[in-house]
Amino acid sequence: MFVPVPAERLREALADPARVARAVPGLQQDAGAEPVAGRLKVRVGSHSVTYRGSVRITGQDDGSYAIEGDATETRGTGVVKLALTLSLREADGGATVRFEGTASADGRVTELPPDAVASATGRLLSRFAENLGTLGAADEVGPLDEPPPGKAPEEPQAPEPPAPVEPPAPIDLPPAAFEAEVPPSALPEDFPGDDAPPAEAAHARRTMIGRSAEEVDHAPPRGRYAPVPAPQTIAPNPVLRWAAPAAAVALASAIVVTRALRRRR
Repeated sequence: MFVPVPAERLREALADPARVARAVPGLQQDAGAEPVAGRLKVRVGSHSVTYRGSVRITGQDDGSYAIEGDATETRGTGVVKLALTLSLREADGGATVRFEGTASADGRVTELPPDAVASATGRLLSRFAENLGTLGAADEVGPLDEPPPGKAPEEPQAPEPPAPVEPPAPIDLPPAAFEAEVPPSALPEDFPGDDAPPAEAAHARRTMIGRSAEEVDHAPPRGRYAPVPAPQTIAPNPVLRWAAPAAAVALASAIVVTRALRRRR
């Protein structure tokens, strides 16, 4: 059959057992077994037979390949053995794949029509050659991550860093109430000057109109702005009301008697 892939690519695929295993249609590989080994379901007409076995491909000196395989029915005692020779020949736009050899079988397959068995065998080999050509074409294209010859690989562009966020401009708040400037006319006469210690100046400043709102709310006003307490009215004592005039009369009588005695002398 014709395969649209150069023969050299097919030879590279046949030299890799892993590719050969992928080319066998419907093969379910066994874990830890040989590369081309596992279960294979073969459909013959309206019947299907499942085999478990392995296949070995060996290159020959003349450029051909020897294919040897054996399998056993999974639900029976039938055995299949094959010995094929695969040869490749260059053709226009690809290559020609040719299978030659013999196969022997017993069990359920012997109960089926010979024409159906021959058709199923030819269909299996045809799909194997097509899959082998597909793998060879993929190798010809090459991995997707390799750049074409003569072109340097493009480096991924790093994402642009985000624009720096400018901090908000500082807000000029008015100075606190206790730091407000007090005009000279509002200061008391005994307000300390620049030579006063800082603690006394701060204490004097807090006693004036520059005090904070908390001091005004929680402390009584002091200094010249403190409220004048109302005078307290004291009721006069009735005894003292008469004692004062009596004392004045006694004092005046004593003065008069003193003067009269001085004249007599």
